[in-house]
Order: sequence, then structure tokens, then C-alpha cells
Amino acid sequence: MKITNAQFSSGFSSFYFDDQAAIKGGAGMDGFTYVGPTATPGFDEIRQSGEAVSVLLQLENGQWAEGDCAAVQYSGAGGRDPLFTAERYIPWMNEVLRPLLIGRDVDDFVANARFVDAIEEDGRQIHTAIRYGLSQALLDAAAKASNRLKVEVVCAEYGLPIDLSPLRLFGQSGDDRYNAVDKMIMKRVDALPHGLINNVATKLGENGGKLKEYVTWLTQRIQKIRSGQDYAPTLHIDVYGTIGTIFDNDAERIALYLAELENRALPFPLYIEGPVDAGNKPDQIQLLAAIRKVLRKVGSSVRIVADEWCNTYEDIIEFVDSDCCDMVQIKTPDLGSIHNTIEAVLYCRSRGVEAYLGGTCNETDVSARTCLHVAQATRPERVLIKPGMGFDEGLTIVANEMRRNQAILKTKHAIAG
Repeated sequence: MKITNAQFSSGFSSFYFDDQAAIKGGAGMDGFTYVGPTATPGFDEIRQSGEAVSVLLQLENGQWAEGDCAAVQYSGAGGRDPLFTAERYIPWMNEVLRPLLIGRDVDDFVANARFVDAIEEDGRQIHTAIRYGLSQALLDAAAKASNRLKVEVVCAEYGLPIDLSPLRLFGQSGDDRYNAVDKMIMKRVDALPHGLINNVATKLGENGGKLKEYVTWLTQRIQKIRSGQDYAPTLHIDVYGTIGTIFDNDAERIALYLAELENRALPFPLYIEGPVDAGNKPDQIQLLAAIRKVLRKVGSSVRIVADEWCNTYEDIIEFVDSDCCDMVQIKTPDLGSIHNTIEAVLYCRSRGVEAYLGGTCNETDVSARTCLHVAQATRPERVLIKPGMGFDEGLTIVANEMRRNQAILKTKHAIAG
């Protein structure tokens, strides 16, 4: 079945674009905005309204397939593509993409996804956000053309079994890291709270004391208000390289501090995402490996999650093969076309490294639901609840899509359970 029309509409994403370098550098807050000079090229303000572009593809049967172009909150940081705005890219999409899409057959999703990744502008791959949204629309088109769910298309094209077991979901708190935790406990989320520890002075503490206190509070709060001893979530905290900042990227001091956090987290397992930001990929891999080596030497089971400088499918292969981390965040918008996300999860699983199918609060309902289909096909160890920072809204989108799919798949494939 072929595409007969293509439209591109501007829209809002569920959060904001934030200048990470300025925030880590100590930018102050005025209400919900930040004050001070920007530090990342492309930003006019430290915090800017999040944007998205919807890709709408009409098929020969009259149906419209959809996907949303979206970029991460911290665009332009850690080797990522620059700020994504509708004003900048929609004219190019109308002029260049539309003629490439009209008349294209949608039956082979993987072939179309690879085609998307090969499109160039001025000798370079097009922005990751465009590849991300366009590939979502092409997956939706393949599903609508064949009367299947998107998860079924992925399973069929990659030879994966239909699996009805629930995915383990991970909630993110944003800056509301206390009230949101109560919500996550009440709704029995598998992993929590993300925490957004992106500033030394206000969130980590100059010697790491604020985070120590927070981990102690987390542990006690779970035990106090959980309904039943069978609820034992994993603690997963993203620190945006700030631990490396206070310990001068000294692997031994960082590892000993993480071991202290682990003691405070007991009896719950602890994952630390992005403990350091070494400024480039080779040094990041080397430093994470050194931290992990010390952790194992002192008998700590803290799990290290790679994020910064691990942006592409090729990056993920390097991080996994270097044995520098226990889990990799597959930050879906950064990988561009979603076949890269699919193959990244499968590669992690093949090498015994945990896959965290993440993304960003700055996505949309459409991209979040598409990622859920990908996750149900590929079975990562952890799936981010997104978009937005409100938690409940993201949980509604992701968890309900998962459960609807389970009900439909059970009926279509006559699977018991």
C-alpha cells in the first residue's frame, strides 16, 4: 500500500528544552523559568517551550498514519543534535520530504526505516527528531495497511515472539521528587524516582550530603506507605554527572560514595544513571569502567547506567562491548529512526547488558505509545514512563497502552494468560 499524501503540523511536546550546561553551571530559578546567560548554542533562553512536529501520512485506503518528531529536553548536550524547532524544519520537510514520501510503499517497515536514516541535508543525516517522527509514522502506516498493531509489525519483521508479560515501568519525578514518589508508591511502579539530580548546590550537595539524605528518605518512605511487603521497587536515580563534579572524576572516591548510597538504599537495589560526564565518549567509557571496577572490588552491587555520550546505535555498541556499565539508556529520540532503538535493545540483550528503553519527558503521547509497542516486541529490562514530568499522565499513556495491547494480542493470537 502506498502513501498518497504527507502533511506536517507543528505542536507542543510535553515538557521544555533546557540548557543543561547553564543549569549545571548554577543558573538560578525564577518561578518555573531559569535566569542567567545561556551556555549551549541555539538556546535563546535557558528554558524554552518544548516543540514537536507531527508527521501525517495518508494511505491508499484513506487512513492517516502518524508519528511525532521530538527532541530531548537537554538538546545540544553530550554530543546530541541541536535544538529542534518547527519553524526551522517544517519548510524543509514540505520541500524535500514530501516528494520522497508520496508514492512510497509502506509494507516493509524496516526498509523504510533504513531509508529514513539515509536521508541527508547538506551532506549530513537529517536531525534525529525528524528521523524519529518519520519512522514512527512509517511504522504506523505498515500497521494500518495490514490491520495489525505496531508491536505485531515489529515482531514479524524481526522474528520476535508475541509476549504478553508486563513490562517493568520506570517513573520520573522531575523536581517534585517527594510528592511524586508517594504517587509512584501508591501506583506500585517498578522503578523510581529518577530524581533529576542535575545541580550540585541544591540537589546533590557540595559533598553529596543532600543526595544521601534523599536516598534515606526514599527507602523509609517506601517502607512506610507501601501496601504490602511484596512491593519492592528498584531505586534508579539520574545524577547528570554531578557526582563526578564534586569528586573531580576520581573513580575510587566516586565508587566509595556510591557504595554509601547503596547502604542507605537497602533493602532496595540501586541504579545510578550518569554518575560522571567526562566530556567525550572515549573518556566517558574509560571512567565508567574504572568506577565499576572499584565498585566490584569493594563488594558493592550498585548498577551503573550509561547515558551521556551514548546517543546512537553505534555508541551503544561501544559502551556495551567495553563492559563499562550494567545498563544502557536507549534515549529514543537521540537514536533517530526507531529501528535503531529496536536493534539497540536486541543488541544489549544479546550481550547480557540490561536495556533501558528511555527517551525524554519532552516527547508526546504519540511517540510514547509507539515506544511502548517497540518495548513490547523487544522486551527491555526497563521502560520509561513518558512524556511530561507529571508522572500520572505519562503512566496513563504508557501503562494503559501496554494493557490494551495485551488484551488485543491475547484475543488475536489465542494466547492463554
